[in-house]
Amino acid sequence: MGYRVAVVGATGNVGREMLNILEEVEFPVDKIHAIASRKSIGVQVSFGSETVACEDIAQFDFSTVDLVLMSVSGSFSKEWSPKIGAAGPIVIDNSSAFRMDPDVPLIVPEVNPDDVSYAHKKNIIANPNCSTAQLVVALKPLHERAKIKRVVVSTYQSVSGAGKEGMDELWDQTKGVFVLGAPPPKKFPKQIAFNVIPFIGAFNDDGYTDEEAKMWNETHKMIDPAIKLTVTCVRVPVMVGHAEAVNIEFHNPLDEDEARDLLRDSPGLVVIDKRDETGYMTPKEAQGEFPVFVSRIRNDPTVEHGLNMWVVADNLRKGAALNAIQIAQLLDERGLIKTKAIA
Repeated sequence: MGYRVAVVGATGNVGREMLNILEEVEFPVDKIHAIASRKSIGVQVSFGSETVACEDIAQFDFSTVDLVLMSVSGSFSKEWSPKIGAAGPIVIDNSSAFRMDPDVPLIVPEVNPDDVSYAHKKNIIANPNCSTAQLVVALKPLHERAKIKRVVVSTYQSVSGAGKEGMDELWDQTKGVFVLGAPPPKKFPKQIAFNVIPFIGAFNDDGYTDEEAKMWNETHKMIDPAIKLTVTCVRVPVMVGHAEAVNIEFHNPLDEDEARDLLRDSPGLVVIDKRDETGYMTPKEAQGEFPVFVSRIRNDPTVEHGLNMWVVADNLRKGAALNAIQIAQLLDERGLIKTKAIA
């Protein structure tokens, strides 16, 4: 038996990827609805061999569906997710709106699957930030083995994390550099083509950005609040795929060989770690792939128990759409999606 599923924000990068992955993993869908704002009514999106016309969120009856995948802004989700959850379906929300709500589980299935047990409190499950999702998949098995004391992360985040406007800006500026000069930035604060920008989000009073704060707050909620974590988030001129340089200090001994074996045996991870000039993963190679890839695993001799590693994933997949679908699969496996009788 399948489910009636609605994808809200179906015309965006992540919404379209959600539709693609639902079909790729053969999630049991009886009926799919593409939902968007009024300006996108009638816009057609693909679901497998089907073409689905977008419906207006303000007119849609959410009591007729079993599961809702949300890919919208935080402010839009704050307005709509509680209304949708109150109508009956479980909402899996990709925005930041409910991630730190104590009554809303924040889930990465490889990390904290049992937290879905309290999804019924608000009928909302939060999807973590894209850069957090890939990080915690790599950190969790290491923490269970040697207990993480401190983590230092530098991210290399692609422009797709800023949506279609970010991708268009990189494309237009890159072309422009070779013709009449790059057009001025609109989506990003500075030119992104042939450049890197050490700023994502908005500055907080402590000098860190809200993107950086998301990473430690979400890691604390999903793994352990005792982990000390400091982050610098950087936007890079890559279309799709986030990378992270991760330095970890442990309470207990864990050398590079044991860590490599442990990560190879952990769910959602693939280790590509040969010590030659091509023996590591890059964002380009991770594009379109499901796993989180770990490379450059090596001891850090500057602390008693330390490791360095390089973590890469497709941010539109594991960082967003794929993780949401994996949450849906988890709910299905545990019988937590309540289907409604068809009128």
